[in-house]
Amino acid sequence: MLEAQALNEPSTLVANGYLGALALLAIYGFHRLSLLKRFRWGSDAEPTLSENEADWPFVTVQLPLFNERTVAARLIQAAGAMDYPKDRFEVQVLDDSTDETSAIVKQELERLHKLGVQAHSIHRTDRTGFKAGALDRGMAKAQGDLVCVFDADFIPPPDFLRRMIPHFSNSRVGMVQARWGHLNRDESILTRAQSTLLDGHFVIEHTVRHDDGLFFNFNGTAGIWRRETIADAGGWQHDTLTEDLDLSYRAQLAGWKFVYAPLIVAPAEVPPDIMAFKSQQHRWAKGSVQVARKLLPRILRSNFPLPVKLEALAHLTGNIGYPIVLALAVLLPLSISEQERFGGMAHLVMFVLCTMSVILFYERSQNAVGRSGRQRLKDIPAAMSLGIGMCVSQTRAVFEGLKRDPGTFVRTPKRGDAPAPSRYAAALKGLPGIEILFAAWFAWGLVSAVQHGLWGVLPFLMLFFCGFAWVGWLSLAQWRTR
Repeated sequence: MLEAQALNEPSTLVANGYLGALALLAIYGFHRLSLLKRFRWGSDAEPTLSENEADWPFVTVQLPLFNERTVAARLIQAAGAMDYPKDRFEVQVLDDSTDETSAIVKQELERLHKLGVQAHSIHRTDRTGFKAGALDRGMAKAQGDLVCVFDADFIPPPDFLRRMIPHFSNSRVGMVQARWGHLNRDESILTRAQSTLLDGHFVIEHTVRHDDGLFFNFNGTAGIWRRETIADAGGWQHDTLTEDLDLSYRAQLAGWKFVYAPLIVAPAEVPPDIMAFKSQQHRWAKGSVQVARKLLPRILRSNFPLPVKLEALAHLTGNIGYPIVLALAVLLPLSISEQERFGGMAHLVMFVLCTMSVILFYERSQNAVGRSGRQRLKDIPAAMSLGIGMCVSQTRAVFEGLKRDPGTFVRTPKRGDAPAPSRYAAALKGLPGIEILFAAWFAWGLVSAVQHGLWGVLPFLMLFFCGFAWVGWLSLAQWRTR
């Protein structure tokens, strides 16, 4: 009876909840460390095309656009400047725009025609299926056996096709993905933090998954598909907001092989403001949960080896970490008075897995891409703070992803080189600056920790405080400006 009452005491419930959230995050931390252990960053020789250009495959370069007046011209120009025989590729602009973007597309295509590039647009008057629907419509008219996709904010390098296509010499290779670069990485601390987060995915996760023969995904852009693979996997489907992730897993379940080419870099713009970043991350998180709900049962029932299944499980459920971090954010300040009870080795191990694994993960990726020690010292804490500060809005995205309704595809506004009056505004989701409330909560936690003399927990509390305060302040400032 007394034991039952003790279990129901608020302090005990808080302590157990805190330890439970920390344990769940520690599992993902252990997974991150396992990736680091297997990570190798080398310079393997790239395959090359044959000398006879007549043997080179015909490629359709698809450019899906929706109201992209600030970046459409530079994308089309870069696609048309590909160092590939003009009779062996076409540029296909999939334009769903409702603004002046369509006029820009027409003007740029006329320029490509004068240069001898095969280029045309397919304009839809409705957005059925959003990006997936546009890609599917384009497939019906595409001439190429290979289909290359670039989003609006990318600037493909001239040698992209020449370096990527040789990987298709193996007839079972269905997709080749390049690494994303970051055009505006050093513009602000926000863009540096975003770039660091993306590098962790592209440098370490993709590399290890590819090298170990595990499933990994096409990232929606800067990749080339074998047309046969798309058809064999069931085509582009729009019952999730991440059609790229969905098709990737369906194609690999059908037996197709994917290749990752990390030394081929396609530069792109990361969102320069917090609202655009939140919009992008909301769609990615919601879509990944939708794909997990749709395909995880099929993956786990498949005949693929256990390591493939476990990595797919870790990948597709990765965004569950956001609600767990949010729960930890609520419970951590409340558990300050209980910290003395957590002095055991198990608590220390979980704490290290949750924090040091993240630091090592991003340190290793930034070192691989050549960032200096001073840059890493600034960017890694910023990336960690940004990830924590985003857990409020991302938790909402995760729970939305559990619903049956796929939702609306909201494109991420791109800035390009456009002046301020012609830029697009990001859609507003949730209460702007709600993160400030969590920052205040952690300010109280910091005071409480000082009062209890728990100096070891202060850096962890400060990281949470900075993350929530930073994201909340940026959100409020942008909302007031709009």
